[in-house]
Amino acid sequence: MNSKRFRLTATAAVLAMGLVASASAQRVESGVSNGLQWTAQSLIIGVGSTGGFDGGGEARHFATSPNYNGVVALIMTYNDIGSFICSGSLMPDRRSILTAAHCVTDGPTLRTPDVTTAYFYGGDDPDQRFNAGQFTPVVASQYFVNSAYTGRVIDQNDIAVVRLGEAAPDWARSYELYDGDLSESTFNVAGYGGRSDIGGDFGTNQRTGFRRQGDNRFDFRFGDADFGGFWDGFFDSTNPADPVAQYMDSWVSDFDNGLGANDASCLVAAVTTVSNGTATKFCNTGVGIREVSVAGGDSGGPQFIFGQIASVTSYGLSFGTGFGDIRSGLNSSFGEFNGFVPVHLHTDFINASLVPEPETYALMALGLAAIGAVARRRRKAA
Repeated sequence: MNSKRFRLTATAAVLAMGLVASASAQRVESGVSNGLQWTAQSLIIGVGSTGGFDGGGEARHFATSPNYNGVVALIMTYNDIGSFICSGSLMPDRRSILTAAHCVTDGPTLRTPDVTTAYFYGGDDPDQRFNAGQFTPVVASQYFVNSAYTGRVIDQNDIAVVRLGEAAPDWARSYELYDGDLSESTFNVAGYGGRSDIGGDFGTNQRTGFRRQGDNRFDFRFGDADFGGFWDGFFDSTNPADPVAQYMDSWVSDFDNGLGANDASCLVAAVTTVSNGTATKFCNTGVGIREVSVAGGDSGGPQFIFGQIASVTSYGLSFGTGFGDIRSGLNSSFGEFNGFVPVHLHTDFINASLVPEPETYALMALGLAAIGAVARRRRKAA
């Protein structure tokens, strides 16, 4: 255990997606841990405005390139509590959308939406919102939720696949999975979540439903050896037999404005590492105007490395204004963290959830035929 641990109060809030306002979409967790005050929320705010073109939005954050037309808005509707928005990415089978588990289930009970619709957009107008006539809707037919997902806010198993009832539009791009190292890697993130006409000094203040993108980098995972076990049990596991496994491989990035005073990763590392000498590896003041943070509604959206999906957006996290957050509360402002589920942990689950290719069906048929032939020969021999 790290001798530099602090006493702190822990509060976590889940805002499951967030489109049509609904108080019942919130789930709150709180507790007391051993160091830093934190707030976490399942949830693209840029250094500049991520608003629309007419509203003076920063063009660097528009996601109108064909590279992004496989990033969809997911609208989940529950008959009793309303509709919510998440983001997702089209997989190579063209029938599956990769997203976050908390977008399509309420956790351990695995209750799924009554209707989920994926909205595809292939145009180049940054002011087109998901429900405009220019979007192509495709209704989902099935859900695959990672069986290890606990329903907690910070959970490295917060991942799911949504099966579409029909193939995606021919023009929509699909994406492969990235299986390389994430350490200190720069990524590009896209999604349909909450926006801001101010930027990171304030955070979210505009509605969801407009596709935006930007850059950041993976700062650390909670299981990094340099932390000397500081995060072990920190977020209060619901699995006493394995108290740290569900979040130690969760990765985070911080939202930088170029100032050391708001470099959350550096500030947190300085008080949690075994030696302050190792904290400098976590210090980085951002990528400039292209730096972004995610917000409510970006959940399930992709982080791209070399055009491949490296992780999906899962949650936002803040340790308060004493550790870089420029504005109190969790609002996608400078100095907050974004949390991600790395796909390399879940390649087997993801691939098993996709529609098998025609060749796979053919091989399965051949295998079944061969098994049948052997059985018939054995019966005759008997």
